[in-house]
Amino acid sequence: MASNAMVLLCPPTTTRHNVPLFSLHKTTTSLRRIPYFSSYSTSTRSSSRPISASSRAMEALIFDCDGVILESEDLHRQAYNLAFAHFNVRCPPFSEPLIWDIEFYDVLQNQVGGGKPKMRWYFKENGWPSSTLFDTPPETDIDRANLIDTLQDWKTEAYKDIIKSGSVEPRPGVLRLMDEARASGKKVAVCSAATKSSVILCLENLIGMERFEGLDCFLAGDDVKEKKPDPSIYITASKKLGVSEKACLVVEDSVIGLQAATKAGMSCVITYTSSTANQDFTDAIAKFPDLSDIRLKDLEELLENVVAA
Repeated sequence: MASNAMVLLCPPTTTRHNVPLFSLHKTTTSLRRIPYFSSYSTSTRSSSRPISASSRAMEALIFDCDGVILESEDLHRQAYNLAFAHFNVRCPPFSEPLIWDIEFYDVLQNQVGGGKPKMRWYFKENGWPSSTLFDTPPETDIDRANLIDTLQDWKTEAYKDIIKSGSVEPRPGVLRLMDEARASGKKVAVCSAATKSSVILCLENLIGMERFEGLDCFLAGDDVKEKKPDPSIYITASKKLGVSEKACLVVEDSVIGLQAATKAGMSCVITYTSSTANQDFTDAIAKFPDLSDIRLKDLEELLENVVAA
């Protein structure tokens, strides 16, 4: 989807924020930050579990999936736009299907979690749309839920088709680091907050079946009661790997993942994306735009050189 596509948004019918996310000017949208939707505050190194410098030898390398192994958010954005076009989702007074552009989606995906909540929030703020499903904007809760459910189901299938198309590449350096870690006797794991079926699809198509089946641990959002930034997934991974949290190094792309890792007592490096680059990564032991120039020995040295707070 071209980044310069015209953004077609509905005029807001309600205002829930003192500073609205959307400022309508003709058919374009300027974006303003709204409060981050999280009950968790950013953790600090001093509030994390103390980790002694003497036990910093790396035994396990743990990767997040979305944002780390693949830059997935723009693929989700494309899938939403395909769904909007397929069902001719139009917000009055515009006659063309709704389009979420890159700048808008970077804000939306960092502040409203989940596909259905994203659409529901958007339509509540900007007006419910007409579509091939409903000639006029749905007015009942049941019809609105049916609209959201149908759009989300179609979007999910479109996303799967994009992943399976062969056009999506893993982020630079990830596969090499996995291979280096395995060759050096380190344990390798993937821990993602996404649903298991979605993560399996991504891993099978992006890292290959041999690497996927060779993982020492694979956990998805379905495997724990609480999702990131809760540390449950990383604590569970440590137990399954049989490795102390102190000997695990996590690779994440967002502050939510960073919080989960540090609250589990693990050190974390960040490989940020365009949509997470401005987040507060104070508690990471290092951050990189990607892993193309990072070798396993670099990560080992980073972990060994961390001094307990």
